[in-house]
Amino acid sequence: MTRRISWTLLAVLVLAQICYPLTTGATRAGLTVATVVLGWLLSVGHALLSRGPRVAAALVAVATGGGFAIEAIGVATGVPFGSYDYSGELGPKLAGVPLIIPLAWTWMAWPAWLAAVRLTGGSGTPTDSRTTASHGTPVGSGTTVGSSTTAGRWVGRIALAAVGLAAWDLFLDPQMVAEGYWVWRDATPALPGLAGIPVSNYLGWLLFAVLLMSALRPLAGPSAEHTDRRDHPMLALYLWTYFSSILAHAVFLDLPASALWGTAGMAVTAVPLTVTLLRARRPHHARRDDHQPHRPGVDATR
Repeated sequence: MTRRISWTLLAVLVLAQICYPLTTGATRAGLTVATVVLGWLLSVGHALLSRGPRVAAALVAVATGGGFAIEAIGVATGVPFGSYDYSGELGPKLAGVPLIIPLAWTWMAWPAWLAAVRLTGGSGTPTDSRTTASHGTPVGSGTTVGSSTTAGRWVGRIALAAVGLAAWDLFLDPQMVAEGYWVWRDATPALPGLAGIPVSNYLGWLLFAVLLMSALRPLAGPSAEHTDRRDHPMLALYLWTYFSSILAHAVFLDLPASALWGTAGMAVTAVPLTVTLLRARRPHHARRDDHQPHRPGVDATR
């Protein structure tokens, strides 16, 4: 049931994003709002259905609530992103922040977290982990369970999830600024090719992403430390966002610089995630053969 609902919402979201380059003006702004709402429903709904109310509530608290707080502070003070103002095209505002903006943080925070969990040895359910731990056998993709997650793995997971979320803004901000949905009062210094957006914006995104991901795990509990087949729609969402953004910026939106920056930034998470998922789809015997030592004079005769 979880996967069916998530795949359905993802399909509707993909359709809405495909329509984006085909629209203009108020229609495009309305489609942007609808897309963000769909993304929020997809991520929060998946967290609720796959892991229960505690995880969903934690996600809403740190990403939606925290996202609104950091945006309100940013609009009022210029910290930590820089000085900026939102236009009125994204719907009603509270404290100068369009209400859909915190939903966007939530939309991508959850798949970025799950991608990082998958890449840092979190494949397998908590139940699977306890069961296999009693036998001392490996779980997931090469992870041996028998001790709690190390501090190094936790730090790596937080860092990867934070970069996975913050790098998305290398696509998002240039696209939204080009549409006039918000404007920066002082856009210097800027990344090469991304005039109109200060570097402080991306640093602010990274700072808040680290805080968000650091708070998510303690509040969500141990069920947020593992991934399984139920999470495939979320991993697909992350990869769809990456590859479709490259295509859209390079071909349809005439934003070649952000296509390059976004490609490089999100690749830190998206590329190893793609490789990991492709390897997982290979037949078991093929993966096993990859780890067999080569035997001169024997393997040569195969």
